[in-house]
Amino acid sequence: MINQYTRGNNRLSRLFFRICHGIYWRMTRIPPLKQIKRYFGLKRSDRLYGETIPAWYRSEAGKPVDDQKVLFIENRSVSLSDNFRLIYEDVKQAGYTVHVHYLHEFDPGTDSMKPLEAYAKDAATAKYIFLNDAALATSSFPLRKETKVIQLWHGCGAFKKWGASTANKKFGASQKEREKHFLNYYKNLSLVTVSSPDVAWAYIEAMGLEDQKEIVRPTGVSRTDVYFDPEFIQKNTEKVHTVFPASIGKKILLFAPTFRGRVAGASTPDFQTFDLRRLKKEFGDEYVVVIKNHPYVGPVATPKIPADLDGTFAMDLTHTCTIETLLCAADLCITDYSSLVFEYSLLDRPVLFYAYDLDDYNDWRGFYYNYSELAPGPVCKTMDELTDAIRQSGTAFDREKLAAFRKKFMSACDGHSTERIEQLVFGRSLRCKAGES
Repeated sequence: MINQYTRGNNRLSRLFFRICHGIYWRMTRIPPLKQIKRYFGLKRSDRLYGETIPAWYRSEAGKPVDDQKVLFIENRSVSLSDNFRLIYEDVKQAGYTVHVHYLHEFDPGTDSMKPLEAYAKDAATAKYIFLNDAALATSSFPLRKETKVIQLWHGCGAFKKWGASTANKKFGASQKEREKHFLNYYKNLSLVTVSSPDVAWAYIEAMGLEDQKEIVRPTGVSRTDVYFDPEFIQKNTEKVHTVFPASIGKKILLFAPTFRGRVAGASTPDFQTFDLRRLKKEFGDEYVVVIKNHPYVGPVATPKIPADLDGTFAMDLTHTCTIETLLCAADLCITDYSSLVFEYSLLDRPVLFYAYDLDDYNDWRGFYYNYSELAPGPVCKTMDELTDAIRQSGTAFDREKLAAFRKKFMSACDGHSTERIEQLVFGRSLRCKAGES
């Protein structure tokens, strides 16, 4: 009897289970419930970029596109960067309605929901959207055909790898991860501006634009136009003298390294690795040192200049002066793997490379070209080599090598890049109408 009761009970249980499962199966096929189930089954980032932002965008997409609305999107900075400045000034003077959105999508701990919502709704009726960095939000919504998205990438040339090019490196996400919608940073682009025809291939690879190669155009980079303006160069040199009086009457050595590690925990060389005391001892009568750290390096990771050298021989102007200002003032630039070397080459001044961790960095991130062959100046791995190179920089500066470097990587940057970009985007040069800013 017990066995029969157990078997009967099991049959009832199985029947009950089948009935409940059938009801559940049918409920999940009802569109609203299916969407709810899908929504809460996703990760937070998936929900945000796959569901929430597109919904915000669609909520305003029924309105007409405003042909006079121009958006500028800053994803890292708290103020409008020099990547946008010239075009921003031109569109303002030409009478367009201009909105700037500060998203900070990639900053840990930042509550970006309100800025993202405001941007998504504003973008739904914008005619033009300008970017200067990766933008997940812009890639997530179904872009209206009337809207143009212009990527004014913040760097020039092609040096260290980034984007999809790092898929097989420690720095990059796996290809599988990149195929997920929220890691597709470069959808919806209408135009990508680059500094030379020779580097277009690297941007196509990094942004995954193999099916849209034609949108990557060697117009030149807008921000570089200032390096062809002698008045701008003089004005910014004087600015450095003002904020760092010890630089007056001395040569300025700019140390501008890129960051190490991942963006969220970026670090930079300390002043034992880049030995400020030794530089003071050997070059203190001739040079002062200006430091410019990468924007990703936070306050905790920023090394402190020794108190007796701070303001007398060396000064950190990371948050005081833009990189454009410091490049204009620098008589000699020391960097490592930073793309600023492409801009600095336009000034035809000596550059040195302090690549003490070259092997590790190559394993971590990699380069588009052979680093040692690419560098248009001496590559140094020790302070001994670096001090020797500084000493010889006045007499051993290879102008022909620098000129060849500039021709390969910066040939489209001639002081008129902004005009060409505006011609492609607006159908006319706003500079001609509004006057030079």
